[in-house]
Amino acid sequence: MEPETTKNIAYAVMGLSLLLMVWFISQRAMKNRSSMLESNAPKIAGEDEMDGGARNPQQFDEPDEDALEEMAKLLGEDEDSGDES
Repeated sequence: MEPETTKNIAYAVMGLSLLLMVWFISQRAMKNRSSMLESNAPKIAGEDEMDGGARNPQQFDEPDEDALEEMAKLLGEDEDSGDES
């Protein structure tokens, strides 16, 4: 084979490789972009399932003394507010 023919074949193979790599990278970028947009889309009520919950939901059935004192303070029913009025 002549050197010119070999050079032309090498350029053709490199050109095809370049086009194939560009196509592959663009396809991958579009796929990544669409999956990113889907995962970061705004959540619509009822469509997003949230995992988890209280570890011990029975602890909220009856308030403890600290919680009752805090509620009284917030509602202004503690002993200090009775002396001020």
